[in-house]
Amino acid sequence: MIPYEHKAQYYETDGMGIIHHSNYIRWFEEARVDMLEQLGIGYDRFEALGFSSPVLGVSCEYKHMVRFSEVVTVTARVLSYTGVKMTIGYKIADKQTGALRCTGESRHCFLAAGDRPVSLKRVWPEAHEIFAAHTEA
Repeated sequence: MIPYEHKAQYYETDGMGIIHHSNYIRWFEEARVDMLEQLGIGYDRFEALGFSSPVLGVSCEYKHMVRFSEVVTVTARVLSYTGVKMTIGYKIADKQTGALRCTGESRHCFLAAGDRPVSLKRVWPEAHEIFAAHTEA
């Protein structure tokens, strides 16, 4: 997987001139969307087939601040996958120095039309195989 890159924008800063903490969660989402596209099962394809993957929970641990115009890489990886639920881990690092800025996770489930929980193994075997193959041991 190629890490997602993000250049910190001025509007993302707070009154102290650093990136507001809520934006790291947005960067997680940007990296997750990018990761799924790289895997060939982007959200657009997901939704076209009638599935969704809502966030059940998210956590974030801040290590060091990011400032306006700095470029970071966001690495997203599948930590666990059961067919019904998935946990994605994230690492945000300074692109230039590699210094770790933030880590986190998001937990998701899979739903079909009518918000019915589904097992991708049964309803979309191709996606199941991709997620299973990319889940960290």
